[in-house]
Amino acid sequence: MHRSLILFTFPFIYLFVCSFRVRKILHFPSELIDFLRSRDHHTQFSLGHKQMLPDPPLSLTLFESDLYICCLIAEQQRYFEVLHHSLTFLMFGNQCSISACNCVMYYSAGSYKSRVAMDQDMVNMFAIAAGTLAIPLLLFMASFMLWPSSLIKVYYWYWRRTLGLQVRYADCGGYRFCYSHRGKPGLRPSILMLHDFSAHKDTWLPMVKYLPKHLHLLCVDMPGHEGTTRTSTDDYSIQGQVKRIRQFVEAIRLNRKPFHLVGTSMGGTVAGVYAACHPSDLYSLTLICPAGLKNQNETKFDCRMHDVEHSQYTLNIPLIPSTPEEMEEMLKLCSHVRFRVPQQILQGLVDVRIPHNDFYHEVFMEIMSENSKYALHEHMQQITTPLQVIWGKQDQVVDVSGAAVLAEALPHCRVDLLENCGHSVVMERPRQTAKLILDFIISQQNTESASTKKKS
Repeated sequence: MHRSLILFTFPFIYLFVCSFRVRKILHFPSELIDFLRSRDHHTQFSLGHKQMLPDPPLSLTLFESDLYICCLIAEQQRYFEVLHHSLTFLMFGNQCSISACNCVMYYSAGSYKSRVAMDQDMVNMFAIAAGTLAIPLLLFMASFMLWPSSLIKVYYWYWRRTLGLQVRYADCGGYRFCYSHRGKPGLRPSILMLHDFSAHKDTWLPMVKYLPKHLHLLCVDMPGHEGTTRTSTDDYSIQGQVKRIRQFVEAIRLNRKPFHLVGTSMGGTVAGVYAACHPSDLYSLTLICPAGLKNQNETKFDCRMHDVEHSQYTLNIPLIPSTPEEMEEMLKLCSHVRFRVPQQILQGLVDVRIPHNDFYHEVFMEIMSENSKYALHEHMQQITTPLQVIWGKQDQVVDVSGAAVLAEALPHCRVDLLENCGHSVVMERPRQTAKLILDFIISQQNTESASTKKKS
């Protein structure tokens, strides 16, 4: 169990233990029970003061009525008031119960001291519990207000641990890849996921949540991103990134058995070109809103990029925010679903990105160059791997008409268009995306099994 979870649940465990102690204090002494059992009266009686204690049921014997009064007194918080009225009506009522009177007096002998001790214990208990709860709460509030970027990193770390993902590194001749993985190769093909521009491996966490735990999953940081090596001399064009991903696949020997490759946006372009260049490595392929196609329609992002180009890049690129306001605009651009993100979280997201913005600008200019801008369009005819295309119908970054372009070039590909979904498919529709990918893999295995049976 995580230390943070233990720290959070400790006060509640403490409260439970203390409440158990309180219940134990209220249990009747065995001497009192034995005393009452020694009475053999069977006369029924009624406690006259109905405002303080309710009448015992008429069916009770005298002994049972005595126990009934004890229970009522034991549960009362106003001990002296209850004691006063109980003694008055028991001693001077018409239907007097001597054993009940003795019972009240016997039980009340130590009630004052017990009550005072119990009250003191309760005060101490709540003081300690409040202090224990206040410490992590104050730490959380301080992190939220002063270091939101650190809070975001802790959030991703906790989510990875919760989903069972482990972070590993793969070295390839001085170049190091950072990736997270879960599970081991099995009956289903392994799944390698390539994230979007300026993102990281944790982009896939919302979708990983809905994938079976027995699947072998790998989420890699793209070249130069997050924990993967970044050099000024590296080639960040689409072809250059394909070569690096191939290095990673060979380094961890993932291609010993054909695997399923998934890519979104820029990662989708890289995945498509990878499939065209290394078809023997792949079992199947899923492209999510891939860039690099000559789409029929322009998007909101295309219009903004025209303005940026006309300004000779004096205006900020919409996908490289440097203020919370620009971050909010980017989220609106990439997502059809409107997420209410607090200002502090927006600031934290910006703080995480700002140290890398110069690198993101370099990569963006590289993938928008003539050699990379339509890389997927130029290679799509060479894709022979079973292909699935997933696209949000309200995509404002890469127009959904790209799905029709791929379907026309590759008639056997499967196209899934998602209603009320934008460019950030993995974030907006994680459960549906996971199901579509898994269904596609299973259908390919079933088709393969059927064709194998026919041949035999």
